[in-house]
Amino acid sequence: MPSVYIKTYGCQMNERDSEAVAAQLVAQGYSLAPSEASADVILLNTCSVRDLAEQKALRKMENLVAETRRRRSRVVLGFLGCVAQNRGSWLIHRLPDVDLIVGTQKLHRTAEHLDRLFTGQRGKVVDVAAEAGSEAAIREHLLDGNARKSVTAYVSIMQGCNQFCTFCIVPHTRGQERSRTIRDIVAECRELAAQGVKEITLLGQIVTSYGRGLIPRRDGRTPFVQLLEAVNEINGLERIRFSSPHPKGYTDDLVEAYGRLGKLVENAHIPVQSGSNSVLKRMHRGYTRERFLEIIGKLRRVQPAIGISTDFIAGFPGETEADFEETLRLVREAELDQAFVFKYSPRRDTPAAQMPGQISQAVKEERNQRLLAAVNESGARQHQKLVGRAVQVLVEGPSKKNPSRLTGRTRCNKIVVFEGPPHCRGQLLDVRISHAGTFTLYGQTGHPPREQ
Repeated sequence: MPSVYIKTYGCQMNERDSEAVAAQLVAQGYSLAPSEASADVILLNTCSVRDLAEQKALRKMENLVAETRRRRSRVVLGFLGCVAQNRGSWLIHRLPDVDLIVGTQKLHRTAEHLDRLFTGQRGKVVDVAAEAGSEAAIREHLLDGNARKSVTAYVSIMQGCNQFCTFCIVPHTRGQERSRTIRDIVAECRELAAQGVKEITLLGQIVTSYGRGLIPRRDGRTPFVQLLEAVNEINGLERIRFSSPHPKGYTDDLVEAYGRLGKLVENAHIPVQSGSNSVLKRMHRGYTRERFLEIIGKLRRVQPAIGISTDFIAGFPGETEADFEETLRLVREAELDQAFVFKYSPRRDTPAAQMPGQISQAVKEERNQRLLAAVNESGARQHQKLVGRAVQVLVEGPSKKNPSRLTGRTRCNKIVVFEGPPHCRGQLLDVRISHAGTFTLYGQTGHPPREQ
């Protein structure tokens, strides 16, 4: 059978989709190639959230076409995911050597489409139609041979988004919200725990919207909290994370769950996007900076050591210097552990792309750098607080930069590098932090945990 290489761009959801597609292909007899150079099939799983990611995937495919058609004319080339969904057959017109276009609701059809291509039943395949039940069709995992993912795993609990932020193309590429059943998700998580997975991250475009319109509240608890409760009961599982929520989803029952569910880690990634209320209103986010700070305050009252991270967009249309200063002030007030900072990128068919007051690239770049500096300063302060303290670390495997050392994460999602034997992978170890970098903690084992 042919060999396949999948290159992934974008978010954790895309990583999870690529893993599931690879697992399904292996189940059908395909092998996974170690590199593009030796693959019979090369698939790019793409991202459309920012123009840079989309252009990077297009340039990559252009290079692949030139390389493979010069040396190995029979290689099958394909786009998966958001760019495939958004652009469809246009990609074939742009790059006629591409053979396969598979959208976000048809990823589980990749193997059968490839079979048809190899048997000559189809010349080109473009499949971007909606498909009922697709949210539950991606559940396979590849765990063997990958040390990190045999300890941690992603589980998709829903697809789509109904939020329609003015800057975002995701509702167009992923469709409307569609949730899996709690029973189905728990069964997948239970299978992963039986295979040695210790930490599961529940994924959704807006994960806190899980079950809306499908599962009724029970005893005042939202469907998402009901799901957390069910996953918390799985034997062998040690930790639960989730990504990405929406501030509107941080209801009191979810805040309370952080103090009640022992496996729900002390970590919250809550995308805020801006610290300016006027910008948030133009973004159609549905909350204020004051509400964001209120949520963080509630979480810290329940879990004082909780790690808080967020997302920011610099240079949104109409953002004044005063608006941007409000964002810088929010970084300081929130005492953030980490934040992902992005320059605003106009996306086709989104309201923000047509808004007046578009910011120049130079100003966006300058604000991006200032915001990064503020975020890094805040993160360094939070890391420094853990020096001299003992933390619980889930060992994920050897450090990428120094394989003679181990790496893992605290419950509040900080990376820790330390000395230890390889057989500790998958274990929860007590590590005392000796010093801190901007993004990484360093320590030694052998002390009981006092801080999470």
